[in-house]
Amino acid sequence: MSRNRLLLTQSLLSAWLWMYKAGDPERAQEDFLKTLRRQPTPRTKPIQDGIQFENLVAAWCEGEEPEEGHKWAEGIRQVGQIVQGGAFQVAAYRDMAIDGIPFLLYGRLDVLKAGEIYDIKFSHSYRPGKYLDSPQHPMYFACCPEVERFTYLVSNGRDLYREIYTRNETPEIETIVKPFVQYLEFSELDELYAEKWRARD
Repeated sequence: MSRNRLLLTQSLLSAWLWMYKAGDPERAQEDFLKTLRRQPTPRTKPIQDGIQFENLVAAWCEGEEPEEGHKWAEGIRQVGQIVQGGAFQVAAYRDMAIDGIPFLLYGRLDVLKAGEIYDIKFSHSYRPGKYLDSPQHPMYFACCPEVERFTYLVSNGRDLYREIYTRNETPEIETIVKPFVQYLEFSELDELYAEKWRARD
């Protein structure tokens, strides 16, 4: 693996981990390779819905009510009441060496409020513990050493679910990054990663 500083995001780790639990592993591997190559991909409807919902929550926090009769109005207000007063879309960085490899960890926090990170999710289905294996909260805890709590706010536009993680109960990001690096080296994808994800100085 290159000893240049390499950018690492939770979305790249998520694309890699999805290969191990996707119903269509070949498709998941194709999607991971696209992410690894940093190829632009079209936004799916679930992704578009998530972006729209988050934008509507941010607008509500600025005093803009959803259109009368909007199908997500209740969910927008529920989430907005929790995150109002927080800072939206906060960029967080941290340099970290893992097994001698210098990484620049990067995350963009949906909301940072009173020392807590909130991540807004829009999903038509939810089961408890849905994000237990997500690399997102371990990555964001690593990027923000001062934060002790991370909450996923999951809405279908009507019902609200909370999934809360504390720093003490969250595995260190190294436990995810080390097998990721091993996979890249075993699959001979480490040079591609080093080429496409070299961090800017």
